[in-house]
Amino acid sequence: MRDKLSDVILKIINNSNEPLETKEVVGLATQLSKDATRAKIFYRLTVLRAEGEIKGKFIGSGKGVWIWWRKNAFEG
Repeated sequence: MRDKLSDVILKIINNSNEPLETKEVVGLATQLSKDATRAKIFYRLTVLRAEGEIKGKFIGSGKGVWIWWRKNAFEG
């Protein structure tokens, strides 16, 4: 399911040198795509993670926080 918003998200994550929290991705994506909402962005992030395009991890307790990074960010 690739669309413009997914491409924007991939560009943001692939151009980052460090993992990003969901709110950081949301902040950058809403600047680049006028129809982006937090719900749409989080959905695209989880789909991209499921497809193996990016990596993500849930951290923290309670509501918690997700962090996202390039799929090959930590490879030697």
